[in-house]
Amino acid sequence: MSKKGAGGRAKGDKAEAFAALQAANEELRAKLTDIQIELQQEKSKVGRVEREKNQELRQVREHEQHKSAVLLTELKTKLHEEKMKELQAVRESLLRQHEAELLRVIKIKDNENQRLQALLHALREGGPDKVKTVLLSEAKEEVKRGFEVEKVKMQQEILELKGAKRQVEEALTLVTQADKIKAAEIRSVYHLHQEEISRIKKECEREIRRLEQQLDEKDARRFQLKIAELSAIIRKLEDRNALLSEERNELLKRLREAESQYKPLLDKNKRLTRKNEDLSHTLRRMENKLKFVTQENIEMRQRAGIIRRPSSLNDLDQSQDEREVDFLKLQIVEQQNLIDELSKVTGGLYARPPLERDKLLRYRKQRKKMAKLPKPVIVETFFGYDEEASLESDGSSVSYQTDRTDQTPCTPDDDLDEGTAKEETELRFRQLTMEYQALQRAYALLQEQVGGTLDAEREVKTREQLHAEVQRAQTRIEDLEKALAEQGQDMKWIEEKQALYRRNQELVEKIRQMETEEARLRHEVQDGRDQNELLEFRILELEERERKSPAINFHHTPFVDGKSPLQAYCEAEGVTDILVPELMKKLDILGDNAVSVCCSPDLCMPPHAHARHPARPRPPALQAPPVLPGALPRAQARLQRDPWGMGDAHSFLLSFLCPSGPLLRAPQLLQPVTPPVTWSSSLEFLSFCSSVPSLGMGLLFLDTPRC
Repeated sequence: MSKKGAGGRAKGDKAEAFAALQAANEELRAKLTDIQIELQQEKSKVGRVEREKNQELRQVREHEQHKSAVLLTELKTKLHEEKMKELQAVRESLLRQHEAELLRVIKIKDNENQRLQALLHALREGGPDKVKTVLLSEAKEEVKRGFEVEKVKMQQEILELKGAKRQVEEALTLVTQADKIKAAEIRSVYHLHQEEISRIKKECEREIRRLEQQLDEKDARRFQLKIAELSAIIRKLEDRNALLSEERNELLKRLREAESQYKPLLDKNKRLTRKNEDLSHTLRRMENKLKFVTQENIEMRQRAGIIRRPSSLNDLDQSQDEREVDFLKLQIVEQQNLIDELSKVTGGLYARPPLERDKLLRYRKQRKKMAKLPKPVIVETFFGYDEEASLESDGSSVSYQTDRTDQTPCTPDDDLDEGTAKEETELRFRQLTMEYQALQRAYALLQEQVGGTLDAEREVKTREQLHAEVQRAQTRIEDLEKALAEQGQDMKWIEEKQALYRRNQELVEKIRQMETEEARLRHEVQDGRDQNELLEFRILELEERERKSPAINFHHTPFVDGKSPLQAYCEAEGVTDILVPELMKKLDILGDNAVSVCCSPDLCMPPHAHARHPARPRPPALQAPPVLPGALPRAQARLQRDPWGMGDAHSFLLSFLCPSGPLLRAPQLLQPVTPPVTWSSSLEFLSFCSSVPSLGMGLLFLDTPRC
């Protein structure tokens, strides 16, 4: 009953352990799914942060390009100012040279006049005074007339040059004032953009730093929790292992003490098993000898009945036969008693206590000394050494010789008996040889069928040895149970120790499985990181390819009459039933619902465009990005802060937020007038916008990855 109860408890423990193992497995699976979900979320967050970072870097790059363009314009204005200054210096130098030339010409003419006056005085001195005065007056008038003409011409040229100088100075002042005003405007816009860029950079860096810190804290917290759980489990297992090791050491000590206590009993048991085997062999020999003796007795009686001897020797033969028969009967009775005793000994040897065993062993030793059996002669056979056959032959020969030696001296009957005995032995020898040859042939056939060597004697010995070991183990178990019963202990604690040992082994196996699972998860995380790095490298390649592609030049042209660029373009293209202010009001009414309306696939319609922009196939190298969730409100906010007055153009730009597939808009806002046009990529859309001059600067504030 105790064994059945222990078996039931063991089954219950196994069921509980199996249920606990299943629960732990489910918990580990749930934890694994949570970890995978967190990993996917972290991957999406990291991808989102990287996309925002790349977007900010792209915007910074565009602002740097704008900054370089502004610097280029400033350099051009400086160069123009320097050229104007050089031109003014050249003009002033030319005026000075002209005035110096005029003074030189005037001096030359004065000298000529003085020379002519000198000549005239000389002529006057040589002629009459009247002629002299006439000539002098004429010469003076001519000289004065010519001088007046030249002087008027020179004065007119001076006035013209002064007027031209004044005009040039006025134009220069106007140009310099316009350039200064434009430079001040550009400088203020540049400072505003720089402040916005620095603010956006700081916000982005702060957000990235915060996200990285959150990710690091989450990873550290998760790994700390996992390490704490594993350390707690390992600590529990170590405590349980220590307890089990202590109990195992105690059990080993008790086992050693029990072995030291029961070692003499085990030795006695081994000696008894050996003696039992010897007794079994002697029993077989005695049985064979008894059979042989009974057969000889029967043969002797038959011979005694057949052979008739003379009356003188008849009494002697009868007395000898009677003595021989009596001796054989006595021997048979002794052998029968010995067989009964041996059967009793072998039957109740292991069921008796050790004291009775010792008594029986001593009695058997005495009987063995009394028997004084001769040493058997070993006969070699094909299967090995046959002791039984040798004992049979030897016992028969010994008994026959002893029986014959006890008789009287030889007679003619003795010679006849000896001749018959020789014939019988020859016949037996022939039969044995024939049986031996048949057994050899059968053994050879058996080896051919089996395909290997077969040693029957070895198998018998191994079987007997295993049987003896089983008997020894059974006797040891019984002795240990008796010892435990004497000490007042039960077998339950042994079963509990075994159950704890099995539980410890299961937990160790579970820890190994968890370690393998952890290694597999680490390998998957490493694979995810490698894939992430490959995707980042692919993104960098795409950015490099877009950067190497030809740049798009945006032109800004002012519009008058308070019209938006899109309205002017629609009117230029002949589309008269689209009113941009009304669409702006409707979009303001819709608000954030415009995103869902514009992005629903059932309510999507392409915007109207000119027929000179047909749909083209998608280039294989560019992939259209998805629409960012916050792109629409950011575009609205930035377009409202547009310094160039492009706030009315965002109704046109909002319809291009989805560059992949058909461009979207609300069906209840616009009605189709011209055939629909779709853009397969963002580069095609940008090329279209660059063809419209009024859309250039408005695209600078569109918050999408491709624009």
